[in-house]
Amino acid sequence: MNPLARLFTGFRARGGVHPEGRKELSAEPPIRILPLPERLYVPLHQHVGAPARLAVVVGDTVLKGQLLGASGGNISAPVHAPTSGRVVAIGDFPSPHPSGLPTATVTLSPDGRDQWIAADVPEDPFRLTPEEIANRVGAAGIVGLGGATFPSAVKLNLSRRSGITTLIINGGECEPYLTCDDRLMRERAEGIVEGIRLIAYAAGAKEMLVGIEDNKPEAIAAMRRAAQGTEVQVKVVPAMYPMGWDKQMIQVLTGREVPAEGRSAEIGVLVHNVATAWAVYQAICYGRPLVSRVVTVSGAAVVAPGNLEVPIGALAADLVKACGGLIGEPQRLVLGGPMMGTQLPHLNVPMVKGSSGLLALTGKEIGLPKPAPCIRCSTCVRACPVGLLPLEMVARIRASDLAAAVGLGLKDCIGCGSCSYVCPAHIPLVHFFNYAKGELTAQEKGKLRSEATKKLAEARQERMDRIVREREEAARQRAARKAAQEAAKKAAVEAAKTAEVA
Repeated sequence: MNPLARLFTGFRARGGVHPEGRKELSAEPPIRILPLPERLYVPLHQHVGAPARLAVVVGDTVLKGQLLGASGGNISAPVHAPTSGRVVAIGDFPSPHPSGLPTATVTLSPDGRDQWIAADVPEDPFRLTPEEIANRVGAAGIVGLGGATFPSAVKLNLSRRSGITTLIINGGECEPYLTCDDRLMRERAEGIVEGIRLIAYAAGAKEMLVGIEDNKPEAIAAMRRAAQGTEVQVKVVPAMYPMGWDKQMIQVLTGREVPAEGRSAEIGVLVHNVATAWAVYQAICYGRPLVSRVVTVSGAAVVAPGNLEVPIGALAADLVKACGGLIGEPQRLVLGGPMMGTQLPHLNVPMVKGSSGLLALTGKEIGLPKPAPCIRCSTCVRACPVGLLPLEMVARIRASDLAAAVGLGLKDCIGCGSCSYVCPAHIPLVHFFNYAKGELTAQEKGKLRSEATKKLAEARQERMDRIVREREEAARQRAARKAAQEAAKKAAVEAAKTAEVA
């Protein structure tokens, strides 16, 4: 058991690491509102599932919160205008992805009025049915704001049907540098608690737990004050990485373990992020769709790190400018946290619903030591929160034996990077695992394509065989009709002859 976990009676955590937090860079300044940029670039695909279907055309004038793209399927989410203005372009724009490849995007020119659409606000949200709350959450385009970006309404409906009993709100925020959830809990605790109660009501949960790491005393105090008189329980958990992982948080708070490759609903638990609870509160109590979020802007290359309330579609460059610009050229730009975030090619990419952080890191911060051969010290084994054998998995991957790596639990790896962080040989273990997962996905897709091609070929052959059979049957029927006609004609001739003789 992790030594720190012993200080918390009842809390048990497997593996994990303690990277330098660097949270002091941005934790203390209050959340600031980002000034409206000249342009906002709103991608139609900001969530797990199908992209949103375009609902506007170039030249349309829209209000804040107006639909830009409707939900594209059962697993999808709509996107809305982050401010009032005019649609000036629809087309490809660089995505917030390491590749920087373009994606379908609506470009909006703000009019400066920031005028909301008319809101449909219930007199008492708890008089709505659970289904109505889920529908409103879906219509607001709310997704998991902890980074998973799974449509929240789908989770609510699935949880209600699964009979979940416990709602856990994840306030761990274990990634270094990130403090957006910390500031949100300090400043907007009452709204978060109300959002928690609404989520629990919609999902049918009876128990409501909030897990917050012990390195956030102000957030813990604020949430406990806001939760007084409610059934929401604020629990303190050890500050360690990856405590923000939902399965780790579940195990620490409830003692229950999610099955391998399983879902938390299977053990009666639903997990949401604190920012998601705030978004639900805004959607249900004020009729406001998800059009902005709090983003941490940090790193030693940033002049004045802090947390900004950012309209969806603002460029990373806009955020950096609002924080005083950069001190020289950063060695690396990261969207999210340094452990599990994605490297950005440049600052000309928009913030999306899942953007929790924007980091501009110097060479001293990231460090790029040259990898050495594995010394089989098993440090990575002790650090793995899932209980895997990273060094053995990498050995199988290097030998191109992916099946053996899967047998050792490759698919259970969450890509948290704990093993890579502690490796004294500086082996990029998690990169091997991500590569192997990509290869497996490609193989599975290839297998599916082969199976689909085989089924198409079999269907075509069956169709051709059926056509041949039908043609043969038609020929037999024609021959039978012809034979019957000839027999009838012959019989008529014979009957005529018989009549003449008579």
